[in-house]
Amino acid sequence: MDQQSDTYKTIQSPSEGLYKDKGSRFIALAFPADDQEQVRTILEELKKEYHDARHHCYAWMIGHERTRWRANDDGEPSGTAGKPILGQINSAGLTNILIVVIRYFGGTLLGVSGLINAYRTAAADALKNAEVVTLTVQEHHEMVFPYAAMNDVMKVLKEEHVSQSGQQFGQECRILISFRLSAAERVIARLSRIEGVKLTLREKNDD
Repeated sequence: MDQQSDTYKTIQSPSEGLYKDKGSRFIALAFPADDQEQVRTILEELKKEYHDARHHCYAWMIGHERTRWRANDDGEPSGTAGKPILGQINSAGLTNILIVVIRYFGGTLLGVSGLINAYRTAAADALKNAEVVTLTVQEHHEMVFPYAAMNDVMKVLKEEHVSQSGQQFGQECRILISFRLSAAERVIARLSRIEGVKLTLREKNDD
């Protein structure tokens, strides 16, 4: 796996955008989101906070492979809200992101093209105000090994720039290690060649 395939772009922190047309206000709110549970929580909070708004339309994309996504029109004509918002996420090549555009109706209908433009422009404004960052997909393993293998293990960890946490050293040593996905095959192969080393995959995540 090359290093390009385990990196992804997302936003650093929440950002806002705004678009107005014929009295209607479109408030766009973009959030970093690592999973669908987080998306649900944010949506519930926004629906409470903006309970007097006519529509809460949104789109999200999750996972470094950018294969999990959803777009929701929340009562607007089909394809006029969620898809234009998702289009902005795709244009920027982002993932692990939720964009919600909240509409306060101004009394004048905007028509299909007007709505598409409004939701697209509001979402684009939120992204324009966001800080985009490139992150790496990490694999996390628990490693158990005999104390006698300590020097060999530490040599590999140092050479491969592997992150360590939760060390417990005794006759049997235990460490939580993390490394980027593109290096996983090589790191695991090197560690597995050391006598007594046992690796257990804990999780693979986008962080």
